[in-house]
Amino acid sequence: MTIYRKAGLMLLVLSMSMSILTACGSSSDKGTASTEGSDTATEVHKTGFPIVDKPIELSIMAPDIGRQDWNKMPVIKEYEKMTNIKLKIQNAPQDSFETKKNLVFASGTLPDIFYAADLKGSDQVTYGSQGLLLPLEKYIDEGYAPNLKKILDENPDIRKSMTTPDGHIYALRNIQPSAVWYRGPMWYNGKFLKKFGMENKLPQTTEELYNYLKKVKEEDANGNGKDDEVPLSSVKLDDLRMFFLGFWGMYNEDIYVDKENKVHFPQAEPAYKEYLTFLNRLWNEDLLDHETFSQTDEQKKAKGKNNQVALFSDYFPYFTLGGEPSEDNPMMQPVSSDIAGTPVYGKHPGINTIGGFAISNTNPNPEASMRWIDYQFSEEGYSFWAYGPEGTLFKYKDKATGEKEWLPVPDGTDREEYRGTITPNYGINTPGSYENSYVLGLRTSFDDWIDKETATKLTPIAKTPFPSVFLTVDQQTEIKTLRSDLDKYVKEMEAKFVTGAEPLSNWDKYIAQMKKMGYEKLESTYQQAYDTWAASE
Repeated sequence: MTIYRKAGLMLLVLSMSMSILTACGSSSDKGTASTEGSDTATEVHKTGFPIVDKPIELSIMAPDIGRQDWNKMPVIKEYEKMTNIKLKIQNAPQDSFETKKNLVFASGTLPDIFYAADLKGSDQVTYGSQGLLLPLEKYIDEGYAPNLKKILDENPDIRKSMTTPDGHIYALRNIQPSAVWYRGPMWYNGKFLKKFGMENKLPQTTEELYNYLKKVKEEDANGNGKDDEVPLSSVKLDDLRMFFLGFWGMYNEDIYVDKENKVHFPQAEPAYKEYLTFLNRLWNEDLLDHETFSQTDEQKKAKGKNNQVALFSDYFPYFTLGGEPSEDNPMMQPVSSDIAGTPVYGKHPGINTIGGFAISNTNPNPEASMRWIDYQFSEEGYSFWAYGPEGTLFKYKDKATGEKEWLPVPDGTDREEYRGTITPNYGINTPGSYENSYVLGLRTSFDDWIDKETATKLTPIAKTPFPSVFLTVDQQTEIKTLRSDLDKYVKEMEAKFVTGAEPLSNWDKYIAQMKKMGYEKLESTYQQAYDTWAASE
């Protein structure tokens, strides 16, 4: 996930809601088991702390963003005391971690644990089937991950999405069952709306949206007497594509499945032509930023801070418009087109697609390793790994309800900057779970407003476009081959159709070329993968 500079705001992007998880219990909780693979059996407690009575050491490989030596991080040092598990840390810089990880797998000399390891579906299938990664479901179901098991029992689709075609779970992920945003929504510049008396009457249809953008362009929306307004700004359409496709009934900018469980490649749909036609209309009338295909995100934001942009995508409106968080710039209400059942919105699947935790086949204490990670799938564990031990960045106002309050940052700097020095849970894709109740008392009125905007405008029309499914090795090879040329062609043609470099009268030629490039085979392969996922238990 993207890392946000403000702690309170970062929290709400990761969530909407899910049931509260019970943290690991006190050290008096009972239930033990002996690990195998070592000369001396180590008793592993299924609940409570310490995890093991006699100290053990586990090696762990993880990416490092370079803010602090992991061995000096208070979270790691304190967790070692709590668990009796000392970590032998093997870091690699984040920008070279992928290369180092591949070399480690190739060498066969593996760490005991891979953490925040960016294990893609292909990694899990490949290294799992080769026996380099241990199946984890045994340890989950035998009681060594009570917090995670509770989540999976309550969300069977999430368990299916973590299970590879051979029936095993090889990696754990970040789980947010009720998350809604797939990426940043679209936002209106509230000053422009206010000028035209439209604060409480946002466009509801594509035609009303067109008329509003035209008004912005022609009626000096920012009041500076210059023709410098940018009604709709974007960066290569990547920031708005998914949101806009929903106006014509498409749930995703890539493969999606409809209500009849049929898989679609949207760029070959008749509705996609309508999307292109609309954007081409905006382009021809200078309502879509003519620097869309050349500018950077920073350049787009500069226009926003100069009060030129009327409609844009970002995680929060003030990221583009500048200033402080406020409720003055409303989330865009997705608009309907002539297509029945529109608009729709592609909802987050509730689970990260990247594996963040795995146990190698040389790990001498897999049960202890599973207990070690399970804490991060609890409310207490989330708070500990996100903000450090209680008394560092927060304290409980009411332990019974979980209500917390912020404490002054110890060194007086920005909270996020400081947080990056005390915990590894910063700037990398860590496993665990999150929901709003975990940060009760830490949220702001802006956080609550964002939730309300989402619940009102997106949730009622939201559907997960495509579950997180695994592909077999053969399917991976086939998809990779097909996509190598098809994705590039689609992206190039989108820009040409929108700008008019390629007339939309050549649509049939475009479809014929995509057929030659195998888009129908792409659909059918994903259909097979989806059907397998849907039929699994």
